[in-house]
Formats: sequence, structure tokens, C-alpha cells
Amino acid sequence: MTKKRSALRPAERGWVLYDVGNSAFVMMTSTIIPIYFKNLTAAAGVPDYDSTAWWSYATAVCTLVVALFGPLLGGVADRRGWKKGIFAAFLLLGCACCAALAAPLNWMGFLALFILGKIGFSSSLVFYDAMLPDVAEPERMDMLSSQGYAWGYLGSCIPFVACLLLVLTAEQTGLGTVRATGIAMILTAAWWLACSVPLLRNYRQGAAAPAPEAHTRHLWDTFREVVRNKKIALFLLAFFFYIDGVYTIIDLATSYGKDVGIGDTDLVLALLLTQVVAFPFSILFGRLAGRFRPENLLQVCIGGYFFVAVFALQLDKAWEFWFLAVWVAVFQGAIQALSRSCYARIIPAGKAGEYFGFFDIFGKSASFFGAMLMGVSTQLFNTSKAGVAALALLFPLGWALLRRSMKAG
Repeated sequence: MTKKRSALRPAERGWVLYDVGNSAFVMMTSTIIPIYFKNLTAAAGVPDYDSTAWWSYATAVCTLVVALFGPLLGGVADRRGWKKGIFAAFLLLGCACCAALAAPLNWMGFLALFILGKIGFSSSLVFYDAMLPDVAEPERMDMLSSQGYAWGYLGSCIPFVACLLLVLTAEQTGLGTVRATGIAMILTAAWWLACSVPLLRNYRQGAAAPAPEAHTRHLWDTFREVVRNKKIALFLLAFFFYIDGVYTIIDLATSYGKDVGIGDTDLVLALLLTQVVAFPFSILFGRLAGRFRPENLLQVCIGGYFFVAVFALQLDKAWEFWFLAVWVAVFQGAIQALSRSCYARIIPAGKAGEYFGFFDIFGKSASFFGAMLMGVSTQLFNTSKAGVAALALLFPLGWALLRRSMKAG
């Protein structure tokens, strides 16, 4: 127990700090960016439900691209020792596109640039997650993974509050909403990049996996290993279903809130509160993982998110959105951190990049499926609540598969 709670080492601190940096981008894409996009589409005469659908499709495209290329690049990184280099390339892509969103664009151009930035962000996380086994021993993974999400939530509030003040006081300062939002994009990109430097300095990749004669054949062999390992296969299926709902709720909460009539200020401030509340609960779940089986804690988190989806079906008041924001904060960091650390412990040593590539396929495929489900259902029934109803059903399915994984050898 003492070893788990000892001070973080330089490589561990750098790993945690990257979460502080990229979480600022997550916060922007959950609040200011979709609101700004909604305003762009409204000015162009695009109906609210259509703009929500387009935002859903953009999210789906991002996740599909990353899911397709994640395992391939992960395998290359494992065998060539290129984990840091590929990570840095996607990091720079994400930061550059985030800053470029400050340029004057129509809603289609803005959406296209957002897609590129989100691809850079999501791809960097494939390699960031795969760094966990190189940075920490198995007995420290739950703690470190939870620390990453916890400090990411709290640390992202620093640039976000500055960006929020810029946007909310735009008329008083004479900047105007468009210019203030552009400055906010640049500040977010700068924060993200600056917080990445310690990880790039201190990370050292572990022993590389042996290079096969044919990489694609080896990738197929690894896929067959995943399928044959019942515990890993069932865990990934469970992860696919429950994280589907989690990621879709994170990505589309603001758009959904606007559709049901919640004001911009309430949306942004409620989600800011989510970041603050998520910090202590992420730390708490990380410590509880030292006393209770992490898979059992995951089941609790899945149940919490099922309640979120069901409650959201009748959401139409600002206080209800605030209530849900706090409830989400209790489980948001824990369900992601515990999923990452549980998976890191059951995969073979030396293949973290490739196996986390498959982990990302299931996570990003889930995001693609959830975003497409939300978009199609919203346009089909002309209401966002149809998509939320479908998402709610995914949590019980993920819970059942997780229990089967726990029983597998």
C-alpha cells in the first residue's frame, strides 16, 4: 500500500501532466467549441437537430479514422521504438488544428478543421495510454491512471476559466465573441503543448517487441491472440458497449443541452463544475481500487452512467442539467481510468502499443457507433431524446459482458 501511494517519479509526473494538457482541449470540445459551432450553423440557417447530427457525424469520422489506424501504428511503435515520435507527431497535429480554429471560417470549414484536430488528439491518446506499462509497475497502474484523469480534470480548469472569461466578457472588452473565441482556441493549444514537454523529456520506451517478417501478418496474429484470450475478448466487448455511452455523453452533452433549451451560460458553468467535482472522485476511486476489485468498481460506474442516460430523457430544466453534471463527475474519471488500468494488467508484456491499438479500436468504434446512433436517431425522429434512449440500453449490456469477463480464466 505504501508503494502505491509514494511520490510520483519524473516519468510518472510527465505522464500525468499530459492529461492536464490534453484535458483543456477536451473541455473546449465539450463546451465552447460546440456552442460556437451551433452559433455558426444557426447563422447559416441550419436547424438545431441537423447541426447536432452534423456534429455527431464529425465525431464519428474522427473515431473511425483513429480506430482503423491505431493498431497498425501501435504495432510499428512497439517494434521500432517509435512510440514517443508518433505520439509527438499527433500531438503537434492536434495543437496546430486547435490554434487554427481561430481563423475566420464558415461552419463547414470549422467542422473540417475540428475533425483533423480531434484525430490528432485521439491518436495521441493511443500512444499515451500505451506508455502506462512503461511508466509504472502493475501495482501502481490503478493509482497512476486515476491520478492522470483527476489532475487532468482540475488542471484543465486553469486555461478554461481564462478562456471562459474571454468569451463571456467579449462585448464589454470590445473583442467580440468571434475574436475572443479565437484567442481561447490559441490559449488552449499553447497550454496543451506546454504540458506535453515533461512527458517528451522523461519518457523512455520499454523493450521493443521482436520485429516479424510481415507486419500485417503479425497484426493478424495479434488479433487472433485477442480473440482466443477469452478474458481479454470479453473485456473489450464490455468496454465497447459501456464506453459507447460514456464517450457519446461527453462529446454531445452540450449539443443535447442546447436542443432541450438549456442556456449557454448554464451549459458551460455546469460542465466546469464537472471538472472540479471529478477531481476528488477520480482520486477516491483510484484509492478504492487498492481495497476492492477494480472490475467491481467498474460495475458501479456503469450503473451510475445508466442512471444518467435515463434521467436525461426528461431533461428540460437548467437545475436538472447541473444535477446530471455533478452525477457524471462522480463516475467519469473512474470509469475511464479503471478501464485503462484493468486492461493494462491483462495484456502481454512488450505489446502495449499494439494491444492498446485494439483497445482504441473498441473504444473509438464505440464512439463511432454511439455518435452515428445519436445522429441518425435525432434526424429520424427530429429529437435528440431518441438517441439518448438507445444509448441507455448499452450500459446494461456492457455490465453483463464485464461480469462474464471477470469469470473467464
